[in-house]
Amino acid sequence: MKLKKWQKIILGGIIILVIMVTGGLAFLKSSTYNPSTAAIVSSEASKEQKDYYLFSAPEESDKNLIFYPGALVEPTSYSIWSKEVAAAGYNVYLLKMPFNLAIFGENKAQEIINKAPNETYVLAGHSLGGVMASRFVTKHEQEVVGMIYLASYPDEKGDLAKAKQSVLSISATEDQLVTAKDIANTKKYLPKETQYTVIEGGNHAGFGSYGAQKKDGQATISNQTQQEQISQLIINWLQEKNY
Repeated sequence: MKLKKWQKIILGGIIILVIMVTGGLAFLKSSTYNPSTAAIVSSEASKEQKDYYLFSAPEESDKNLIFYPGALVEPTSYSIWSKEVAAAGYNVYLLKMPFNLAIFGENKAQEIINKAPNETYVLAGHSLGGVMASRFVTKHEQEVVGMIYLASYPDEKGDLAKAKQSVLSISATEDQLVTAKDIANTKKYLPKETQYTVIEGGNHAGFGSYGAQKKDGQATISNQTQQEQISQLIINWLQEKNY
């Protein structure tokens, strides 16, 4: 059957769209940061679900940390410190994001909260993940008691300056993707009581365990050391706030 001119145009458009989508997905996959061997080993302590990886506390707990991964970072890359936080008594949820981009999964935390709305929830996020987690918190202040930023900060849509939530911000001296200037410039979006902590020698990729990241600074401490500091800082803060 001979196609009419308009049918050829539509068919051509569909073919181009398919090629663009396929190419885009292939690019995202090739650009994704995958977990290190150490992170993979730690991830074996979690239970994989459709939308997240769960590190359960040793004993039944109603205290939960929901984590939004950084852009194009596979969630199990954060397994090392997550395992330690869980061992301290907190259920840790590493969210799976569409295309590994939190911008497409801002409301992912709601699915977990809805299952047990009377439990305690703290949100956390790395880089872009922190931005999106913060936006969720601004719209669900009655459901979330605290927010943790790992090499991250809120934008105007995630403004928590007048929020009741406690906030912890952890950054690193060698991070060239989220710098001290970035943290300083966005303090206006956070409560005055926000606790700011800087990891000496750490870098952006060191908030997970997935190898080097483009345009990042060179860490002067090992990834293991940075992971240990992250887990301890988070645990100390959660316990201090009695969450």
